[in-house]
Amino acid sequence: MARVMRAIFQERYGQAADVLSLRDVDTPAVGGTSVLVRVQAASVNPADWHLMRGDPSIARLQMGLRRPRKAVLGWDVAGRVEAVGDGVTAFRPGDEVYGSPFEGGSGAFADYSLVPEDALAVKPPSLSFEQAAAVPLPGLTALQGLRDHGRIASGQKVLIIGASGGVGTFAVQIAKSYRAEVTGVCSARNAELVRSLGADRVIDYAREDFADGGGHFDLILQVGGTASPAHCRRALTPSGTLVLSSGEPRGRVFGPVGRMISGLALSRFVSQRIVTFVMKPKRADLQAMTELIEAGEVRPVIDRTFPLADVPEAIRYLEEGQARGKVVVTV
Repeated sequence: MARVMRAIFQERYGQAADVLSLRDVDTPAVGGTSVLVRVQAASVNPADWHLMRGDPSIARLQMGLRRPRKAVLGWDVAGRVEAVGDGVTAFRPGDEVYGSPFEGGSGAFADYSLVPEDALAVKPPSLSFEQAAAVPLPGLTALQGLRDHGRIASGQKVLIIGASGGVGTFAVQIAKSYRAEVTGVCSARNAELVRSLGADRVIDYAREDFADGGGHFDLILQVGGTASPAHCRRALTPSGTLVLSSGEPRGRVFGPVGRMISGLALSRFVSQRIVTFVMKPKRADLQAMTELIEAGEVRPVIDRTFPLADVPEAIRYLEEGQARGKVVVTV
């Protein structure tokens, strides 16, 4: 096993071109219930550029006040098992896997990534490594948001705000797999994509306010946009549910966290359910995604692919806010 590996390394907070560089670093040591994965592909998420910039400021309490606690970014990985810890029972060297390494592991923008056993699953056979790397964080965010927190049911009217992004493209398809009536909110340039994923209706946010039609949605999942929780609830039925996961940041101190805090505060005074959550990597949920993928209910949408050395450019591209689906990194 190699003692050193290539990785996109970060020593301080800032812009991609200033703080990210390709370096040789030590390969993570495997042990316990961790799995060392030889990375074939990874993908870029908004979490990467938030961590890279230390933005919003409040998040530095967890990720490092003056400099990042983790020097290698990358939340999604697909590759082959290189080695396993003594406590690992589900995988062995050579297995093709995918998962989310960042919490409890090491970043995916590298030759090797250390992943907790429970945050990893066997790669869907029908997907390439690049396609599989596009699934974990956004796919599980959509699944947990709709199924666990939104309590989605067949026949419900569901609104997805940010329907053309990484999470949104999965959310539209997962909602349709529950036989819901789905409306997606996105830009006009992405409307056809969202329709192709199964949306029954598409709203161009530049031309139409999704709340103008009155409260008729049973469930709203907000994974993009700048609408406040108070505005979103205008589009809900009296007993509807608003699920807040992310969205465009407002302010350097709290960013999208502020929207989630205001949503929780508002929930105490209204009849609708307003819930917030952060995705938790779980092998059972990855396996559920695999079942949806193999059944033809869900497919990852990839906008562009970059080589490992161009991760700074990949993050910059995602920051521009124009990506349709996922931005993938090949290693």
